[in-house]
Amino acid sequence: MTTLAAPPTLEDLESLELLDRDQSILAFNERVFDWACRQDVPLLERLRYLCIVSSNLDEFFEVRAEPHLIAKTSQDSDGTYSADSFDLLSKSVHDLVNRQYSLYNLELLPAFAKQGIRILSHSERNKAQTTWVHQYFHSVVKPLLIPVGLDPSHPFPQVANKSLNFIVRLGGHDAFGRENDIAIVKVPRVLPRLIRLPERLTSRGALFVSLSSVVRSHLNELFPGRDVGQFSQFRVTRHSDLAVDEEDVKNLRTALRQGLQHRHYGHAVRLEVSAGCSDYLSEFLLKQFHLPEGALYRVPGPVNLVRMGQLVDLIDEPKLRFKPFTASTPKKLQHEHSIFKKLQEGDVLLHQPYESFEEVLQFLREAVNDPDVMVIKQTIYRTGSSSELMDLLRQAVARGKEVTVVLELKARFDEETNINWADKMESIGVQVLYGVVGLKTHAKMMLVTRKEGASYKRYAHLSTGNYNPTTARFYTDFSYLTANSSLTADVEHVFTHLAGQSRLARLNQLWVAPFYLHRRLVEKIEHLGERAAAGVPTRIVAKMNALTDELIIRALMKAAFQGVEIDLIVRGACMLPAQVSGLTHRIRVRSIIGRFLEHARVFYFREGDDVSLYLSSADWMNRNMLRRIELAWPVLDPKLQQRIIDECLVAEMMDTESAWELLQDGKYHKVGLKPGQKSVSAQNALMNLHQLRAMNVHDRQEHEGA
Repeated sequence: MTTLAAPPTLEDLESLELLDRDQSILAFNERVFDWACRQDVPLLERLRYLCIVSSNLDEFFEVRAEPHLIAKTSQDSDGTYSADSFDLLSKSVHDLVNRQYSLYNLELLPAFAKQGIRILSHSERNKAQTTWVHQYFHSVVKPLLIPVGLDPSHPFPQVANKSLNFIVRLGGHDAFGRENDIAIVKVPRVLPRLIRLPERLTSRGALFVSLSSVVRSHLNELFPGRDVGQFSQFRVTRHSDLAVDEEDVKNLRTALRQGLQHRHYGHAVRLEVSAGCSDYLSEFLLKQFHLPEGALYRVPGPVNLVRMGQLVDLIDEPKLRFKPFTASTPKKLQHEHSIFKKLQEGDVLLHQPYESFEEVLQFLREAVNDPDVMVIKQTIYRTGSSSELMDLLRQAVARGKEVTVVLELKARFDEETNINWADKMESIGVQVLYGVVGLKTHAKMMLVTRKEGASYKRYAHLSTGNYNPTTARFYTDFSYLTANSSLTADVEHVFTHLAGQSRLARLNQLWVAPFYLHRRLVEKIEHLGERAAAGVPTRIVAKMNALTDELIIRALMKAAFQGVEIDLIVRGACMLPAQVSGLTHRIRVRSIIGRFLEHARVFYFREGDDVSLYLSSADWMNRNMLRRIELAWPVLDPKLQQRIIDECLVAEMMDTESAWELLQDGKYHKVGLKPGQKSVSAQNALMNLHQLRAMNVHDRQEHEGA
């Protein structure tokens, strides 16, 4: 008699192992790399995607690699990181890097050459080109180089994070008769990595030389009287996540400024050298940086592919780029009337970049220029080094308005920019706050208080993305403009809490981390699980950038086990093991990688016929829930709810062109077409829809002008 296997139990579910976070991050970069490989993507855009992968890997090493490395070199495992985890990580990254350079050398460079765009090596340059490069080296490059020969009085120099350097093995003797054979040449960051040759030296197209090639072909001149033998370019990546004990500093801005001075010289975590680097030189460098063999990357090309992105900016060939896209303006904001008046009629939703971020700037412009506006409050996380938005806030102060800015100094890799903004803002009278000690202020909100008659009325802007006009052109996000008195009162309470660090008042609509958001999400998921177990049709659809919070993951898995149908759209890292037979088979996880960076956070919950939908600044990560100030707010207008469902959730679940599914094997697979099914791209469909709207607005304006 055949014994049937017992059905899975909750105990089986609870013992199900979650997916590895770092491997999931690398899997995301594999999906980005796929766009660099696609033949239907314009050539310059393919290079851009390749550079994005390299930039992502840089940040991965700067932030995530150190614990693995420590476990490898100390052989001390805490169960999370170990020598094995380092080896597995190293294998995955080496494989991806090898495929990157294979694509760069065997596909992209030949494709550029067919377009008349070439990066000439020393051996490919003719006499006139060689002469020009020689002159360029002596007039621009050489004055900035300081070759350092190593000896007891000249130790190995400080090499900055991700900087370009050369190591050289010298023959003969130095000026003092010694046989010191190793020298280092540091190449300053101020020099461009790609240099375009003058048109008179090109027969057609565009010719470039790389800075590394320029230095390499003149190494002999840097060491007169010595024989230059073995040499290699190299780059070291260092751990760069700033750690400041906020409880132990009197001035966070000063402490961060001091920390930034040391960021470029943290512990080494990766070493890149030329593919032809000798074992003698590579072993010397590994020993110098205290790195194991697995941290060495031999690359057949530039050691910093990120800087090859300069080519994208230097080539003006529209046919090699995505077709230009013009964002539309929401119908409600198309007429020349006050935005405040429009918001009194109802909330306004902007779906960026399909709709223009200009309307957010216009909201602030109107607030700055309106004599009845008394107060402007805003959070700043990433706004860029040049920002009209920040200039508008300065104008508001000049017009006598009270301006408060909650500026997050600890926005990773934007710390210096934000410190500079803090200096500028404070110098003209802006009240600059740095949030709450120990927490990053990641919430995106703006509050305008306006005198209307004998009372004051508030208007708010909430967003899933940053106040950055540049990234708003290629990040998908939702902006929400409202005059809802209940919601704007909540926003006021949050600003009051951030300023005075008093107890947060009881809120009406907002879910705020680290106080309520985590608990409310888990409670909502658990409630739907209980209702599903009772036979009520239930559904969760959630879109975010990352899903790594274990408590939320376990709640989702249990709810699905109880009968909730769950669809998750997670662009990046996801630790939830989906589609596991009998356990998580009701959970479907997909990732959309496209022309635009999917960045919006949308949470949809359905219980029978009751639907609730939230927009949020927070991903479902432990840090967002417990170590940041984050917001989630409900969309109550049924029409706006449906628009978000249609344009975001349904559209992306129907995507068959840019979507990947996480299957039971823990790996992502491209979504395939079923027989008779047409290929669908959610982003292309939305671009077409809003391009048409933008054209209709233009035609109507032309007609009205006539």
